[in-house]
Amino acid sequence: MNLLNRVFNYELPTEIVFGVDSIQHLPQIIGRLNGSRVLVISDPGVKDAGILNKVTVQLEDGVTFDTFWDIEREPDVKTIWKATAKAKEFGADLIIGVGGGSALDAAKAVAVMVENEGDISNYAGLNKVPNPSVPTICIPTTSGTGSEVTIWTVISDKENNRKFGIGGKTIAPTIALCDPTLTLSLPGSMTAATGIDALTHALESFVNKATQPISEALSRESMRLISKSLRKAVHQGDNLEARYDMLLASTIAATAFNPTRLGLAHALCMPLGAKFNVPHGIANAILLPQVMEFNLVGNPEKFKDIAEIFGEKTDGLSLHEAAALAVKAIKKLNQDVGIPTGFREFGVTEMDLGYIAEGAIGSDNVLVNPRKPSLADLKEIVRKSL
Repeated sequence: MNLLNRVFNYELPTEIVFGVDSIQHLPQIIGRLNGSRVLVISDPGVKDAGILNKVTVQLEDGVTFDTFWDIEREPDVKTIWKATAKAKEFGADLIIGVGGGSALDAAKAVAVMVENEGDISNYAGLNKVPNPSVPTICIPTTSGTGSEVTIWTVISDKENNRKFGIGGKTIAPTIALCDPTLTLSLPGSMTAATGIDALTHALESFVNKATQPISEALSRESMRLISKSLRKAVHQGDNLEARYDMLLASTIAATAFNPTRLGLAHALCMPLGAKFNVPHGIANAILLPQVMEFNLVGNPEKFKDIAEIFGEKTDGLSLHEAAALAVKAIKKLNQDVGIPTGFREFGVTEMDLGYIAEGAIGSDNVLVNPRKPSLADLKEIVRKSL
């Protein structure tokens, strides 16, 4: 498409505060938002690692607060209901989310439901939430989901084996407080999974049909940082520079895909997570090379760019040969950071291919993918990923 004939828009509703030890600015940020009764939402892992305490210790002078740290991986609608009930009973006028994507998504969902009636599933889709949420601060402790700046929250309905997204400016956090020191204790396996999740955000946004100059520039920088620092962050967990790069890459990638959506990897992740409990980052990492291979013909110029960002030499090669090196580079990255090789270990079999493909085909992420897939194409991508 000729960019001269195209109008695009870019908006980032969330303010970003980023830097080493920036958690110390939390009291001033709460003051700016006029927060007086704060509910902090997190998960057991963050609490047990002592990270939740690093946040709440900042609140002990002059702020009334309470905590809800029972958020599970892939937060369920029932958990959101419980946390919302606590927020309303407490009279929370500000929500803080501390953790990975699950805790941050839960915090965003609770902030919405404090100001809106009914069941959260009623608001599935884009721009369905009528009333603005209470002010929300999201503090990431992983470098992957980018939930601290996205206009989406993803909730599970485990009773019905489904996941759904709720999107719109009313979902976006008010402020993202990003302190790389809070990611230093993240285990290598989780660093790898969340890091490839961030890469998938940047890469799928970069090659899809909704891409635009601002998001492209953000995606490029995110991929550059991941290429430079993911291996170090996985294998040298105390390397603060690598942790800084990865948290920045994750946040930047999310600002890239906010206006563009993603692609087939994320479409397929939803049914894989809902029924088989495959962690989101792992699902993306396993799918990504196969999705890239399928998409190469849809945007070979961009895949050549990706190959070069990840250090592949493309001089003297045809466009297709150069583009194919992007797949090689990502497979090598997966191997180097210890990503599982397939979905069989999660109980997925050939019998499940139809369920997964049918669960993905209706995703809006399919609509912007650089190559239009059929159900058979989606089944084959998952089959190659078993």
